[in-house]
Amino acid sequence: MDWLDDANTRWVLLGCTMLGASSGILGSFALLRRRSLMGDALAHAALPGVCIAFMVTGARSLEHFMIGALIAGVVAALAIQAITRYSRVKEDAALGLVLSVFFAVGIVLLTLIQHSGRGNQAGLDKFIFGQAASLVGSDVRVMAICAVVVTVTSLALFKEFKLLCFDAGFAHGQGYSPGVLDGLLNLLIVVVVVIGMQAVGVVLMAAMLITPAAAARLWTDRLGVMVMVACIIGAVSGVLGTILSAQALRMPTGPLIVLSATAVFLFSFLLAPKKGLLSRLRRLVLVRSMVGRENVLRSLYEIAEATGSWDVKVTEGELAARRDTPIKNVKRRVSRLWREGLLARQANQLSFTPRGLQEAYRVVRNHRLWEMFLMHESQLAADHVDRDADFIEHFLSREIVAELERLLQIHGREPKLPASVHPLQESS
Repeated sequence: MDWLDDANTRWVLLGCTMLGASSGILGSFALLRRRSLMGDALAHAALPGVCIAFMVTGARSLEHFMIGALIAGVVAALAIQAITRYSRVKEDAALGLVLSVFFAVGIVLLTLIQHSGRGNQAGLDKFIFGQAASLVGSDVRVMAICAVVVTVTSLALFKEFKLLCFDAGFAHGQGYSPGVLDGLLNLLIVVVVVIGMQAVGVVLMAAMLITPAAAARLWTDRLGVMVMVACIIGAVSGVLGTILSAQALRMPTGPLIVLSATAVFLFSFLLAPKKGLLSRLRRLVLVRSMVGRENVLRSLYEIAEATGSWDVKVTEGELAARRDTPIKNVKRRVSRLWREGLLARQANQLSFTPRGLQEAYRVVRNHRLWEMFLMHESQLAADHVDRDADFIEHFLSREIVAELERLLQIHGREPKLPASVHPLQESS
């Protein structure tokens, strides 16, 4: 931990932590408002503001650069809103137009400054890619003030931003102006972009706004929790990026912060309990296993129903041929049903146990209920809805089942069951 003895490193650590936390909070609203590219556009648009501030003042002052970048960002945000509102150009096209034009102007101005013969222009290009190591105490104090303003404003307007993100029409009906709220959100994005330019640069600021929020979105469906988690992820990314940069010589801090946030996103993408890839794959496997298991019961039930004998015995090959399923899959599912006590096995012959017949009746009935619904509501033939019913039948609630029972009885598709066997009760 010797690197903490360096005062400059402590300033960088504090500044990047505050930048990550405020970016995570504001990025949550930007992400839900579908303004993911807004941060990128405003970050690139800030470059000409930095160049103009240098050309006017002739000094390399962070305060002047921030003012110039802030003005340029506000002008860019207003330009995006005006193009979207008063023309047929969609918002994504307006973002791309403003981003490219402002950044091109910034590069031209930067080139003019570098060829102007003025000796103190060195270092302006660091605002493109960032140079967190150049942060000093005064810079961090300015960043802290701006970060606090952004955080307090975002939390104070939490309810209004929440309405804007989820239902702008309802917000308008409640007396709020979506245009004003959008403009205020864009202004806060500009402020975050401005304070982050020196640390991570205009190129990577969009990642600082979006990546922590995108990672947090995978862990929760509640906005308040999402904002808190995004704030923590952003702060942790700032800390990790600074530590890695301090431990690895000549490694830039900004890109390492972004890579740290990306690592957290990948972890969330894979392992989040509800929306993670592994969790979704597990649910898919379980659903497919359940569908295959119940299809075996359904096939055997339909054979018994057609022959009029509930004691019918069939082979695994006959079940596989009926469902056009590989025999190895049928064998695996039959083994599971046998272990559950739903099928009886005698030599190579399979038959229902009493409980298995009850379960098969429930499966067939739910399947036919959903087929009846699809045929009557969507006017599709039964052979077109069979596979949809295979999956959706497993999610029928009691209320839906009750609504569809009448149609099933009217059209004579109610499955039969021996009088001595009572159907299983639906689980709630």
